[in-house]
Amino acid sequence: MPITSSAKKALRQSKTKRKNNLVKKEKFKITKKEILKLISLKNTGEAKKRISELYKALDKAAKTNTIHKNKAARLKSRIAKRITREAKP
Repeated sequence: MPITSSAKKALRQSKTKRKNNLVKKEKFKITKKEILKLISLKNTGEAKKRISELYKALDKAAKTNTIHKNKAARLKSRIAKRITREAKP
């Protein structure tokens, strides 16, 4: 347990940041799973509508350094590629 007041404050800040980071990670993970499910059901039209929601969640996570900006870019690219690949007859 922290002893000094600055260490106590650092612990409080760390807990708050951890909670916020977990919320951001869960948001994009859940959205990604939903989009992948839509792709597997051949519902690419709905997946295209939901992709902006995923982009928003990934960009917010990358902006606050919850995930690396290159990881966000990679995930966005892979999802977009899968949607376009499945949309082709």
